[in-house]
Amino acid sequence: MSGEDPGGRRGHGRPGIFVTVEGGEGAGKSTQIGLLADHLRLRTQRAVITTREPGGSPKAEAIREALLAGIAKPYGPFAEALLFSAARIDHLDTLIGPALERGDIVLCDRFTDSTRAYQGAAGGLDPGLLHSLERVVVGSLAPDLTLILDLDPELGLKRAAERAGEGAVPDRFEAEALGFHRRLRQAFAEIAAAEPGRCALIDASRDADEVEAVIWETVSERLPQLFSGDRTGRRDDAA
Repeated sequence: MSGEDPGGRRGHGRPGIFVTVEGGEGAGKSTQIGLLADHLRLRTQRAVITTREPGGSPKAEAIREALLAGIAKPYGPFAEALLFSAARIDHLDTLIGPALERGDIVLCDRFTDSTRAYQGAAGGLDPGLLHSLERVVVGSLAPDLTLILDLDPELGLKRAAERAGEGAVPDRFEAEALGFHRRLRQAFAEIAAAEPGRCALIDASRDADEVEAVIWETVSERLPQLFSGDRTGRRDDAA
């Protein structure tokens, strides 16, 4: 690996559009990604792909299963960050990268911001270490837009439990103490404040249809190139 993109990932100038959705447990990311995908398929000329992290490819899904089962927890947040990174590399190589090269829209449930928040701010890993790891894994690739769904963690955990159903066992991260989830919320808010050009903080405490409307308005305003036939990222004058 060499040059400015040590991870070998395509960065700026790609024809596709990359949107990530972040937030704590129970914030409604999966629901809102599905709704956004429906809107985009009706209103754009591009293929729309939905995916998630960890996961999105067969190898990454296997790592996801291990992570959520808590296999890496005894080894600490750095071990978890390494496993997330291994899953991300395969995800980028097999799904995200090729889709962006084709000019598709990729909607991803979690990406690097979740590693920064979960293993970094909430888990205690040094931000510089995570930055170096991120640079190796993703290179210059960054989302065109990140939607951060903001929700009180007590409400989010309640929603997650209701979604799982009675008797379900919380996964590795849902089972963390409330203080952990409060640190997560703060971390995501700080990410949004630090990178306002990329991130939009969305109030996820409202009804799903209200959140859907705000997300659609945000995407429409931030990514006007989605609605032109030009896949180079320039707005079509006739659009």
